[in-house]
Amino acid sequence: MNERKKAFPARFRNDMILIGVLLFLSLCLALYLFFFRGKGDTVKVTVDGEVYGVYALSEDRTEEIRDGEDYNLLVIRNGRAYMESASCPDGICVSHHAIHRDGESIVCLPNRVVVTVSAEGDGAPDIIS
Repeated sequence: MNERKKAFPARFRNDMILIGVLLFLSLCLALYLFFFRGKGDTVKVTVDGEVYGVYALSEDRTEEIRDGEDYNLLVIRNGRAYMESASCPDGICVSHHAIHRDGESIVCLPNRVVVTVSAEGDGAPDIIS
């Protein structure tokens, strides 16, 4: 019985070390993605899976996205895009933070609107030998 009492803390300790290492690696990945993800150049708007429009983040503009009775008001200002107002009942898209990094998106599920930031190039240098 003494052997079992000694084995449990060692296993528990090893489990805690594994969990700690996994949490540390997850944190490192999250920080890397947050700080080193490039800024986007364009905003692509899709409504119900169809491309509605592509707009440059460098140009300040306000775009009304209409689909029948549903509408969303997209504002692009100072290199960031955000949803100013929408006809959806929950308004989650309106409370979403402004987006400007490659891969970020704002989704309005009731109106089936997706706004996604993308970069023109992939950031890799072109090398021709």
